[in-house]
Amino acid sequence: MKSLAQLAAEAECRDLVLRTADAVDSGDAAGFAALFLEDGELVRPDGSVLQGRAAIAQAYAARDPDRLTQHLISNHTVALDEATDTAQSRCKVLLWSGRHSAAHTPKGRPTDAMAQVGEFIDTLEHTPEGWRIRHRRAHFILHST
Repeated sequence: MKSLAQLAAEAECRDLVLRTADAVDSGDAAGFAALFLEDGELVRPDGSVLQGRAAIAQAYAARDPDRLTQHLISNHTVALDEATDTAQSRCKVLLWSGRHSAAHTPKGRPTDAMAQVGEFIDTLEHTPEGWRIRHRRAHFILHST
């Protein structure tokens, strides 16, 4: 049986991953980058690698400001390694996108034709700032057209 401390650490790790999705979806590039270690690494779905908070913040700040995204996170598992104060996190991601400039209706804005299902595979590290991402691999598994 897991201890209360282990359950709390797993919840903090899941919260970290959810905060990354919220930061991207709200256009907070600096906030997103701050959830990584200073020298953290992000491998994007196209295989490009962003190394360090500054590179991550710069890349996400350069995104099309009209792009509207919603990342839905599910099937989230966290495996703690208490000896090294690290964790492995894996979750499924459903990504919907659209345009901020599209007319907002009572049903929301229309989505782009393509929806994508992917994964975030993260190595997390506990730091004085709390849990942070050491390495993230984001990739897509399925898409609709």
